[in-house]
Amino acid sequence: MDFNGKHIVVTGASSGIGLVSAQMFAARGARVSMLARRRNVLDEAVSGIGANAVGFATDVGDKAQLEQALDDAAAHFGPIEGLFANAGLTGGFTPAVSFDPDVFEETIRVNLTSVFWAIQKVLPAMIEAKKGAILVTGSMGSKRGMAMNPAYVASKHGVLGLARAIAVEMAPHNIRCNCIIPGFIRTEALDRIPPEQQGKIEARIPQRRMGTSEELAEVAAFLLSDAASHVTGQDWAVDGGVLESIEV
Repeated sequence: MDFNGKHIVVTGASSGIGLVSAQMFAARGARVSMLARRRNVLDEAVSGIGANAVGFATDVGDKAQLEQALDDAAAHFGPIEGLFANAGLTGGFTPAVSFDPDVFEETIRVNLTSVFWAIQKVLPAMIEAKKGAILVTGSMGSKRGMAMNPAYVASKHGVLGLARAIAVEMAPHNIRCNCIIPGFIRTEALDRIPPEQQGKIEARIPQRRMGTSEELAEVAAFLLSDAASHVTGQDWAVDGGVLESIEV
């Protein structure tokens, strides 16, 4: 999985899965454009990688900002050959009957609509080059229902459907699109959960442990690399067996 100077864009790249993935891609030869909202955190992340990375402070939920960042990325590192659309919101946990419509719309915009905007923006150059790889971040909520989180579940079901649609339409152009499904991945957010709650989560995982961002990034690297040249339209879970377990 040597990226040989390929230009890969990662959204949600300043922390967690996005940051670890960007670091891994760069270490394997990629030129990485990193998009995230928090400029100070993003600048620190880019500095830690070095010359193979550049950052663009961007709210992906703002179409104009997102498209400008992608234009700037292409101007800096050349045509975008890989897109990891990873940025997203949790949407909050509220019963459906009282769920805030504004939160619902924002969650759909960031988790689904912005992914479409990004894909639509990078496709022309990929079609012209007759190659490209796109990876979107889904969720176990892409495959199952979750109580009190209708916006997130709807958005993540949608992003999986979007990946499948793009995969079929773009296959004749040698452009692949897949969806990665994180399980319980140990990130800053999960580390804030009290230890007793973490123990309960781990007990629900067949492997009896949470995954790491590095384990997720390894699969992301494979799916964006030429090693996965005949893999498209797939949802790939990195979940320690959760989705195959009746214990959930």
